[in-house]
This record gives sequence, structure tokens and C-alpha cells, in this order.
Amino acid sequence: MKLDIYNHVFPVKYFERMQDVIPNKGPIKRWLNIPMLYDIDARLRIMETFGEYQQILSNSMPPLEYIGGPDQTPELARLANDGMHALCRKWPDRFPSFIASLPMNNMPATMKEIDRACNELNAVGIQIFSHVNGKPLDEPEFYPLFERMTQLDKPIWLHPARAATFSDYPTEKKSKYEIWWTFGWPYETSAAMARIVFSKMFDTLPNLKIITHHLGAMVPYFEMRVGPGWDQLGTRTEDEDYGALLASMKKRPVDYFKMFYADTAVFGSASATRCGLDFFGTERAMFASDCPFDPEGGPMYIRETIKILNDLDITAKQREDLYINNARKLLKL
Repeated sequence: MKLDIYNHVFPVKYFERMQDVIPNKGPIKRWLNIPMLYDIDARLRIMETFGEYQQILSNSMPPLEYIGGPDQTPELARLANDGMHALCRKWPDRFPSFIASLPMNNMPATMKEIDRACNELNAVGIQIFSHVNGKPLDEPEFYPLFERMTQLDKPIWLHPARAATFSDYPTEKKSKYEIWWTFGWPYETSAAMARIVFSKMFDTLPNLKIITHHLGAMVPYFEMRVGPGWDQLGTRTEDEDYGALLASMKKRPVDYFKMFYADTAVFGSASATRCGLDFFGTERAMFASDCPFDPEGGPMYIRETIKILNDLDITAKQREDLYINNARKLLKL
């Protein structure tokens, strides 16, 4: 059995409503050319080719707060979460549960939707993005979300978000060559992780559970910058007392980064998989494919990720932990 904890789908009613209100229609052309994203029959047919294979469903990009204003996003969240719940009830053998979407530009509605989705619809956790329309996640207004998820003892899936409007250089108005995605998204995840670490959120909420997309993004590859590099926090900065911040932290920065969880969605890279598992260990990583955003429209990332995990030089128990045991434990399935 293989449990894919991070893949994306659009419930039909949500997808229809999203197309009505989204300001940027550009991505819709691409989405309509990926049937597995919105056509459940197409998704099931591909899933069947992988045998005992299940998916934890999550909404696709863009974040709800990008689609509509604070008066629109609560409705979008309800449509998305109700749609996910219905899919899980209809096909429980394929979709054991889902990750809830939230209207993050409306925090009172977000807190209500957390309780509704997690308590009434049995969502296994929530999905948030690396920023909320430009606001970092360690802003005080978002702290109640992290506190509530800790109380519920359910994980948070952290997905990167950046658009072409985030330029690569100050002299330009937009990013070229989709650099905003290829390199920008891993940076977004890593920066959000760092803000959470240095806000000391793990000190105040030691049982906080955050699953980072793409195997912790840049962090494993830059382990020694995160480690000995950030052990010298403050030596490069004159206008902030980062030395005092470092002294007030209960652990080394790198040890906080190891408190995150990670998924194996690295687009089928064996080297990136080994690097990520070296950093997080097999006990804090879980199988995920990022389906259906591969050149084949769904099966490629599933197939290649399975091949890599099957070929890893690890024990049978560690492989089983990656495929299903870690997720079952963390998600209480």
C-alpha cells in the first residue's frame, strides 16, 4: 500500500466558482488540459494502474486569498472542503481523507473553517501557503491558526506561492523565464520555514506539526549554511540584535529546521530525494507525488517517485514507513 499525502485536485463546484471570480484567467487554459485535475474518473483510471495506491486530496494553486477578496474566500473554502469531503465519502478506498483549504485573508472565517473542516468533515489537516498576499506567516494575526492546529493535533501542509510579478531583479517589473517558479518556489518554502523558526514558534508550540512541500525545499541542500552558518547569526548584521535572538533560542537553528516534516515530491529526482532524507530522516518524511503537474498530466511523478523510493538503499521497514506508516501515524488514519 502506498499513501500519497500531497497531490492536487479541483472539486467540480469549486472549480466552476473559481473560474467565475479569479482575476487572472491565464492558468485556466493549462488546468483544462490536465483532466486528472478536475475529472475524477480520469484520476481513478490512472490511480488503478498503481495498484494499492491512495491519495490524500488537497486543493491546487492558486491560494484562495489570491482568487477573491475576504468576502468571497469563505464561500470558496466551503465549496472546496465540501467537495473534497464528498469525494472521500464516495471513494474511501482511494481517498481516505483530504487537506482543508482556508480563506486566509479573512482570519475569523479561517478559524471557523478550521473547526468545521477538521471536526465536522474529518479533514486530516490544513493547507497554507508561504505567505498571505505578501504577508509573512509569522505575523501575529496568523498565530491563532498555528495554535489551533496544535490544539487539534493535526498537521499543516506548507505550499510555496510566488507569481511572475515577483521580479528577479529590482530594476525589472516581472520575473523572466519562469524563474519565479523554478527557483522562486523553493526559496519561498525555505524562507517561510526560517520565519517560523526564528519567530520561536516551535518553542511556544513544541508539538506544532508542519509538512514542508518538496522535501524541505532548499534547506537539506544548504544544511551547512543553515547549521554552522546560522550558528553565527548576527555577525553580519548591524541594525538588528540577532545575537540576542540566537542566545534566547533553546536549540540551534538547524535543530528547529529538523522539527519540520517533509514530503518526497521532488519531481522524480533521486539525488534530491537522498539529500532530503539525509537531512530529515526516513521517520519525518512521507511519500508524495505532486500529481498531476507532470508533462504526462498525472502518472509520471507518481511512477518516478515510486521507482526512486523502491531503489533507495534503505531497509524494508524504512521504505514502508515512507510509503504509509509515517502518514498513518501523523494523520491518525
